[in-house]
Amino acid sequence: MTLKELKIKTNVVKRIYKEHIGYGKEAEYQQKRIDKLIENNADEADVRKQKEVLDETLQMIPDVKQRFAKAYKELEDKVEDPQYEGSDELEEARKVLAEIAIEE
Repeated sequence: MTLKELKIKTNVVKRIYKEHIGYGKEAEYQQKRIDKLIENNADEADVRKQKEVLDETLQMIPDVKQRFAKAYKELEDKVEDPQYEGSDELEEARKVLAEIAIEE
């Protein structure tokens, strides 16, 4: 594997992590929106549609977690490779792994 590939794997981990965080925030926002609609006695069809949107968001979270765990593990494996020792890309990969933890 080249240094470019290590850099790509590092960026994949960062991107999927951001996606994971985004889906969590979206689910929280949708739930608040549904609660507000119910509180304001909104039309049942509107509430039902927002619940569908929330369900779609919640269905994406396990997939993103699985892709994140796979990418994280692959990056961990590549960091152990001695051919990258002393490179900036390796330091960046280690930094990302240290900052981002896998949530089980």
